[in-house]
Amino acid sequence: MSADKTPVAPASNFIRHIVERDIEQGTYASRQWCGEPGDASTQATGQPDPAKIRTRFPPEPNGYLHIGHAKSICLNFGLARDYQGVCHMRFDDTNPEKEEQEYVDSIKDSVQWLGFGWEAFGHSHLYYASNYFDFMYRAAEYLITSGNAYVDQQSAEEMRINRGTLTEAGKNSPWRDRPADENLALFREMRDGKHPDGSMVLRAKIDMASPNINLRDPAIYRIKRATHHNTGDTWCIYPMYTYAHPLEDALEGITHSICTLEFEDQRPFYDWVLEKLAEGGLLAHPLPKQYEFSRLNLTYVVLSKRKLIELVDGGHVSGWDDPRLPTLAGARRRGYTPEGLRLFADRIGVSKADSWIEYTILEDCMRETLNESAERRIAVLDPIKLVIDNYPEGQSEDCFAPNHPQKPELGKRTVPLSRELWIEREDFMEVPSKGYFRLFPDNTVRLRYGYVIKCTGFEKDADGNVTVVHCDYLPDTKSGTPGADSIKVKGNIHWVSASHAYAAEVRLYDRLFKEAHPGSGDRNYLDDINPNSLTVITAQLEPALKEAKPEDTFQFERHGYFVADKKDSVEGKPVFNRTVTLRDAWQK
Repeated sequence: MSADKTPVAPASNFIRHIVERDIEQGTYASRQWCGEPGDASTQATGQPDPAKIRTRFPPEPNGYLHIGHAKSICLNFGLARDYQGVCHMRFDDTNPEKEEQEYVDSIKDSVQWLGFGWEAFGHSHLYYASNYFDFMYRAAEYLITSGNAYVDQQSAEEMRINRGTLTEAGKNSPWRDRPADENLALFREMRDGKHPDGSMVLRAKIDMASPNINLRDPAIYRIKRATHHNTGDTWCIYPMYTYAHPLEDALEGITHSICTLEFEDQRPFYDWVLEKLAEGGLLAHPLPKQYEFSRLNLTYVVLSKRKLIELVDGGHVSGWDDPRLPTLAGARRRGYTPEGLRLFADRIGVSKADSWIEYTILEDCMRETLNESAERRIAVLDPIKLVIDNYPEGQSEDCFAPNHPQKPELGKRTVPLSRELWIEREDFMEVPSKGYFRLFPDNTVRLRYGYVIKCTGFEKDADGNVTVVHCDYLPDTKSGTPGADSIKVKGNIHWVSASHAYAAEVRLYDRLFKEAHPGSGDRNYLDDINPNSLTVITAQLEPALKEAKPEDTFQFERHGYFVADKKDSVEGKPVFNRTVTLRDAWQK
């Protein structure tokens, strides 16, 4: 359950205050452990619950997790970690039409990649809402027999009209006062497949005049003939999410059910369902409590599931794991780190107030963690040939570069130097601008980890483009030798040996959208896609990078952080994705 790096002092927030208060007051101290994981029985074991709190992360397996979910994962698993509790990994699989095993597998993989797990107190706490369908059905029958639910045969349009508005009360269904025994018989017919899809629903009987529209007799079961990924064709009726959610929490002994703010108006129904079932002896006190926090609003991205599907299905990105998408699968492929995402979640905090988080905060978290973990390597992304005319042809020698400047214990690596090198095109100017200290005719610079060189000339093609730069090297100035400081220079450029370099595909990823708030105003968010969100180049890399394994991460000196693509890299031929530049290129 623990992340591999636990924060020394977790940031305080209002949910932590609630948890600490409940632990201090013993709010849930009387709870008993309610059986093995996945057991939908409400029979307590007689043993006290070893967990001080129980939280849950309850994704619906109908899509891929995104960075907004990472905030929830870090919050729920982090609370359990920090307060000697358990966080349940639960799949809210009550909508069979849109759910697939592919999403289940992806969600589990993403949670574990973030550094969390569901093993605690000797048990696996992996749950499926569908394992509780039998209990949910029995609970619905109890609500019918106790006069708290009824079968409604209105059409969907009639129900919509009679629901009322924010300023007008709803109207009672003509079926609302049907006797309980008739409702029970109809509900069982629904279960047995005797009525077509959409012909009737089971509704809670609460208050059609309630100012909270969610309490105007909400639907709790509908007829839906669809094969379920877990239960197959056992059921042709399925519980609504808002009904299933509190039952799942109660059956699992959840103490703090933490949701995003859009569920705040659903909390009264959450409490109503639990109290009614507790009155009937189906559930025991203390019951779970729901708390809400603001969801993640991040500039330059869209987190709407509908829009993410449109981006994938419309071919605007290469798939759910496209490194430009805010999905966790995409973030991982881009080289974003679990440590960086956990730092981001901690840094932005948890509150009730909706606010926008600048994308630069996420990027800075990645820079901060990658600066600590990523070894350094040399890459020339826009190469131009440099010839050292006074260096012997056919000869080469070793230069030595630290793997990490702040971690001498990681040692040094060999970087071969020869007569012909690749340097960055921007490191030479025929006519230098003011303040330019790199290569230009008659100027001297240092080859990083190598010699001081002096530019002696250059060659151009028929179009006037510089194709080759010529220089001489000063033999007694090699880095690491006594003569290294004999000549002072202002410029320092990186390079790779042309005869040793590895030519590799490098993908320069940038933000998918060029506007901070895609689609704001009357714009179509698709019109805000950044046309330069991906540039594919062939770069010249130092030979050590040829051995990089998928998901190996490096800092390419002067350029940024890059990762060997986990999908397209093969042994001896890695493809690199840019994770983030060394500095924010979007500052205005």
